[in-house]
Amino acid sequence: MQNEKSEKLLGVAVMKSKMIADEKKLHDYNVCSPKLISGIVPDGVVAPVMAIDYSRYEISNETYGLSGGFPGFAYLSKLSTRAEYRAFASAISTELTRKWITVTSKQDDGNSGNEEILKIEEEIKRLGLREVIQRAAEHDCYFGRAQIFIDIGDSDRKTPLIPDQRTIKKGSLRRVSTVEAIWTTPSAYNSTDPSAPDFYKPSSWYMLGNEIHSSRLMTIVTRQLPDILKPAFNFSGMSLSQLAEPYVDNWLRTRQSVSDLINNFSITALATSMDQVLQGDDDGSDLIKRSELFAALKSNRGLMLIDKNMEELLQINTPLSGLHELQAQSQEHMCSVSRLPSIILTGISPSGLNASSDGEIRAFYDWVSAQQEAYWRAPIETILKIIQISLFGKINTDIGFSFVPLYQLDEFQKSEVRLKNSQIAVSYIDSGVLDPSEERERLASDPDSGYKGIDIDAIMSQPDIEM
Repeated sequence: MQNEKSEKLLGVAVMKSKMIADEKKLHDYNVCSPKLISGIVPDGVVAPVMAIDYSRYEISNETYGLSGGFPGFAYLSKLSTRAEYRAFASAISTELTRKWITVTSKQDDGNSGNEEILKIEEEIKRLGLREVIQRAAEHDCYFGRAQIFIDIGDSDRKTPLIPDQRTIKKGSLRRVSTVEAIWTTPSAYNSTDPSAPDFYKPSSWYMLGNEIHSSRLMTIVTRQLPDILKPAFNFSGMSLSQLAEPYVDNWLRTRQSVSDLINNFSITALATSMDQVLQGDDDGSDLIKRSELFAALKSNRGLMLIDKNMEELLQINTPLSGLHELQAQSQEHMCSVSRLPSIILTGISPSGLNASSDGEIRAFYDWVSAQQEAYWRAPIETILKIIQISLFGKINTDIGFSFVPLYQLDEFQKSEVRLKNSQIAVSYIDSGVLDPSEERERLASDPDSGYKGIDIDAIMSQPDIEM
């Protein structure tokens, strides 16, 4: 009887040790050919990522070991169902497009430029370009790659899309939409000449069996990988979800451990004679019934009867001090890998005597601005050129756009800026550096002056000053 119990305990210990060993290997993915779902590549065609670099995957495994591989888009899609991974993608994509863009013009010839800008802005709304960029940024976080498809009428999708009035007809821009990475794979790319500008850059893609030129399926990757790993990742970059997975797992484990500890921090123990039960002479039914009765009646008004000489009732409490700090640190680690301040990712303000999130938010806004310029300006510029050709039949090089700064002054700060600007203007006017009409023109064109749009040609009468 005793040997059977020992064997069972040993078996449970072995199973737990195996589970712990498996957890350590949880984030190890082998470098191999990516798994493609059926229908992406036409029947009878072998995708280049499945053939061209097969021998190089072995080199990747020798170089990077077993921890640098790709888990697959299906697995990354599964991760997107967790709140933590969705918070990463939602926060970054929302901040990238929260203030959006302002279409600008260098022209200063009346209303002609303004009319074009208004039409461009209306077309941007029709296409839902803001939502497209926001969704593409989410895809980049989830899958490591964002792709935007430009639908130009009945043109051949296999041919390059050149933003020119000779290749794009007026009114031919139908829509702009995002395509998830799981539906595409490269159909051709240069893997022979490292000095070429298109080395390991796909020139065309398969999208559910249809070949599309890369200029019509713009690809944005914000976390590029070394060339030797690109085919194994199906030419996606490193997804934020995969980068953050160890940190999220640590957070989930810490959060659950803290919850379990709080649920069981107090244990009531009865010190009694267990000799007969352990030796197998007694099945322990009376002792179990006694403990069940105590648990059922346990409350502040409950009563436990114990033997005065043979038994003792003990209360064992686990200290809970410091648990909140350990849990907060585990959560902060997720913020570090995503570059998101705690207030942005979790909505929780930092605590402490000298805690302030203003500096962190400013640094985060600077990082978002750098991301906008580095990865999202080029695709938006391309789309704006195609919009102009579709609307006007030509490209006006004076028309461009700028990203609206995320950090905005409040009303009190704006009033202080206006007051200082007015004092500077008075000083310049009194010293003859500026004419009052020039300052009036600045006020009319400044959206934050409080006097935007005033008539700059109006003749101002001087007030009568009685002596």
